[in-house]
Amino acid sequence: MLKKTFIAHFDLDSFFVSVEMINDPSLKGKAVIVGGSRDRGVVTTCSYEARKFGVHSAMPMKKAIQLCPHAILIRGTRGQYGKFSNWVTDIIAVKAPKFQKASIDEFYIDLTGMDKFFDPFKWTIDLREEIINETKLPISFGLASNKLIAKIATDEAKPNGYLFIQHGKEKEFLAPLPVKKIPGVGNHTLSVLNEMGIEFIGDILERTEAEMETQLGKWGLELWNKAQGKNYGTVTEWHEAKSISTENTFETNTGETGFLLSELVRMTEKIAFELRQDAKFAGCIAVKIRYPNFETTSRQTAIDYTFRDDELISAAMDLFEKLYKKGKPVRLLGVRLTNFKSINVQGNLFDDVSKKTNLYKAIDEIKIKFGKGYVSKARTVK
Repeated sequence: MLKKTFIAHFDLDSFFVSVEMINDPSLKGKAVIVGGSRDRGVVTTCSYEARKFGVHSAMPMKKAIQLCPHAILIRGTRGQYGKFSNWVTDIIAVKAPKFQKASIDEFYIDLTGMDKFFDPFKWTIDLREEIINETKLPISFGLASNKLIAKIATDEAKPNGYLFIQHGKEKEFLAPLPVKKIPGVGNHTLSVLNEMGIEFIGDILERTEAEMETQLGKWGLELWNKAQGKNYGTVTEWHEAKSISTENTFETNTGETGFLLSELVRMTEKIAFELRQDAKFAGCIAVKIRYPNFETTSRQTAIDYTFRDDELISAAMDLFEKLYKKGKPVRLLGVRLTNFKSINVQGNLFDDVSKKTNLYKAIDEIKIKFGKGYVSKARTVK
């Protein structure tokens, strides 16, 4: 029997407008347009109140103002968008076994295999609630058997809702929808399809595969497959470029505290070495624990900027003690460093002539020459 796939698609509703409304609550419930100058700019995004008047993204600002003259115009606060996007990313990264950040406000999560432990739909609802409670951002999601159906389901769930398309119900869900709901169907393609008598996705289902390919070539074949609910796109695992991290999924789940602390020390030592090689100090450290039922918890703390193993290890062990449910078997353990402060010259890291700093310099030189595993903490030696 084939394993059921579960793909969730998360979309932060009117993300840019929502961030502006959080920063300025007086904007809530009003027609808001975010974009460039009145004369030559374009609409970045707009609130649902403005969309009712026909305003949409990429529209010239001049036309948007004509359609909705009472709208509040905002140039946008770029830095805030990145802050909120990273906030949501961090929440998803802690919980999800595998996810893809498709854009600043869009995520795919692969939950395949998790149905052995709990209901993927309830898990996704709980994650959505956590994001809303922490960030105050509205968010919609679709859960389905593949990325295509999940994305279309998210669009149907907006604003600020969710929808689960059960396995085997894909064609039934798609059939009554306008054909323009299929990603990639633009105005030109829509016009061609309408001339063929195709207005709804169900109209494609009445055509044969060969007929669609004859009339539209490869794109016709692709449309036919999409109308069947078929999509073979995979969730490409996403990694945060502005962090240094390591994780270890154990072959056998273990609750042996001595072993877990030894692994924690080894991993922290490993990423501390990478930190120094990148000529950086870290100002934040996080520890992540995943249990056999995929329950995942994470905790982070701000620290004085450092690159030293002993300071980072101390902080990591403190987080572990606060986070770990004593005696409970662990499936995965991880450590992550973020909030970097770069040093332009590698040698500057070792300008401090203290014995400790000189010791790290000597150890790193040995590791570079003979390999990372040549020198390690006694606690990590098995």
